[in-house]
Order: sequence, then structure tokens, then C-alpha cells
Amino acid sequence: MSIDTQNATVLLAQDLIRRASITPDDAGCQSLLAQRLSAAGFAIQRLRFGEVDNLWATYGTEGKLFCFAGHTDVVPTGDAAAWRQPPFAATIAEDVLIGRGSADMKGSIAAMVTAVERFLGANPSPPFRIAFLITSDEEGVAINGTVKVVEWLKTQREQIDWCLVGEPSSRLALGDEYKIGRRGSITGNLVIHGKQGHVAYPHLADNPVHRAAPFLAELTAIEWDKGNAHFPPSTLQIANIHAGTGANNVIPGALNIQFNIRFNTESTVENIQTRVADLLARHQLRYTLDWSLSGQPFLTRTGDFVEAVEAAVMTVTGTKPVPSTAGGTSDGRFIAPTGAEVIELGPLNATIHQIDEQVPVAHLIDLSKIYEALLNQLNTRQTHHDR
Repeated sequence: MSIDTQNATVLLAQDLIRRASITPDDAGCQSLLAQRLSAAGFAIQRLRFGEVDNLWATYGTEGKLFCFAGHTDVVPTGDAAAWRQPPFAATIAEDVLIGRGSADMKGSIAAMVTAVERFLGANPSPPFRIAFLITSDEEGVAINGTVKVVEWLKTQREQIDWCLVGEPSSRLALGDEYKIGRRGSITGNLVIHGKQGHVAYPHLADNPVHRAAPFLAELTAIEWDKGNAHFPPSTLQIANIHAGTGANNVIPGALNIQFNIRFNTESTVENIQTRVADLLARHQLRYTLDWSLSGQPFLTRTGDFVEAVEAAVMTVTGTKPVPSTAGGTSDGRFIAPTGAEVIELGPLNATIHQIDEQVPVAHLIDLSKIYEALLNQLNTRQTHHDR
């Protein structure tokens, strides 16, 4: 099969990749997208919060709102010399496009734009509205990106009904999996307080490591829930632990523990925090605990949107995709709480954040076809609904 390297989606993906937009720098990607979308009839809003650029573009004035969501920022390249092609050269070699952001997620954004261009060329007055929510703050601290745009949308009384996030969701073949939800993520930064002293005089000190050991054994053994049909059980992992001055004759005065819990819809933040606090109290520990919530879990249940996504994938690949909630967090965690139905569908995730990140050229072309097929599905369903 010959690969069309001059395909519009491929060319746009290359143009985006060549802009070295390491988070939170957009490096002009959104200006390029705004130019393309404006030419297609979109109204453009540039939203800058702090040092972060965000783009909100809308088409149409009537009907439900369908939103493509994505990010133009990428993670650092690592050792550029270790790449077989320069990470921002967007080189095509052996039918794959190599470059930082090719899979996560400039390829998806290019596919979204070209899909919309073709769809609106054939359907200039669809019975629903279309939007793009693009940020340059997904790979970083994520405080001035999608979360701020969502807050701004509330002030504009704007409600997203359906959202397609272009995160790389495919596992072994394009479109084999799509995300219907994600687990929540909460981090605990815990300090167990003791009293520093000389190891030869333990009766004059209070070793927080010794005191915390039974607590940690119980903490790591907690069964938070049993999961459900869509999610595995919630899990806790200790990410960092530190105590001591570096000297072998000093009992530490404090033990610093950082742990993260990935939790499903069967657990709540309040329940998690209460169980940890009760356990600390039962072990009679002196402590300081600060919580950081990265996002709540969300789940999009079977309905018209899920059916439309599955039908779109089947139209292009001939295979029904499998719903999944595996993986980390995405900006969908900020959009879902507004009431939107959120689904993530994008290219293979095998090389994301790696040296030689890449995406098959044929996948980019087909991903754009899938997105166009989704728009056609929504068009048909809304047209029939309105009759």
C-alpha cells in the first residue's frame, strides 16, 4: 500500500510537530490552528491564563455542542542525540511519522482539524454546534489550561454536551480501544513527627520511622473498594519516602511520605481522607497531612454518543472498539464534571513520552476519517432526533 505523505492531515501534523512547544510553551501552534479554523468558519477566542495559551473556537449557533479537546504542549525530548531522527524535524521514515507530539497529541489535533474541514465542506449547516478546546498546559502543572477554560465557559453560560479528547487511546491497532472514563487521582503528602536524637540514646528520642512502620503496613493493605464493571479496584502506592540527616548515628526527627491513590467511582475523596485520618489516629501518630486532588473519576455510560463513536470506528476499521478506563489522568477530568459526556479516542499509545515517539502515517489518515465519521454519525442522529 502506498502511503500518501502529502495528505492534508499528515502535512498539518508535521507543521505542528516542527513547532517545539515544550510545556507550557505553545510555540505558535494555536495560531496555526486558529488560522485553519477561522478559514473554516469558526469564531476564535484566544484565552491566556498566566503563561498558558488556550484556544476556544466555535462553529454554529444552534443545537447541542460537540467539542474536540486536545493539547499542543509536549513533554521534553530527553537526549535529542538518542533519537534516530531529530525530535522536532517531523521526519517520515519507513511509513511512520517520528517526532515529539506525533502521538501525544499533535497527530490527533491535525486529524480533528482536517476531519472538520471535510465535514463542513459537505455539511455547512449541521444540526449541532462544533467547538475546539485546545490548551498548552496538559503535560505540565495543568492549572492554567483546560481547567481555567472550563471555568471561563461557565461564566459564558456555555455547556459542552459531548467531548472527544484526542489522547492516544489505541493499544495494538488504531481504534481497538477507547476511553469511557478515567480513575481519579489524589496525593497525600504526610509528615510523621518524632524527636531527633543520638542512636546510642534512643530513650531520649522518638523515631518516627519505627512509629510509622505498623501504620504503613496497614495503609498499603487497605482494600478501598472492589471496583465495578468499568473500573478495577482503587489502589494506593507509596511514591516517595525520606527520613534522616544522612548520618548513621542520628535518629531522624521526621519521616516524609508521599503516596498516591488512583480511585474509581466506588470511592470518594471524603471516604479516602476519613479512612487515612482514622488509621493515623488509631496508631496515635503526630503528623501533618496535606492532600492534593488531581481529578475526580468520571464515566461516560452507554448511550447515543458512545454508540456514535463505536459506529465511527467500525466504519473505518471494520472492528468494534473496546471501552476502557485504564491509564492515568487526562484533561477529560476537568470537562466531565460540567455534565459533558467525555470519550478519549486517538492513536497508538505505545511510544508516547518515549525517545522516537511516532505514529504510522496510515493511522493519521484513518484517524481523521474516524473523526469525520463521528461527525457524520452525530449529524444523522441529530437530524433524525429533530424531526
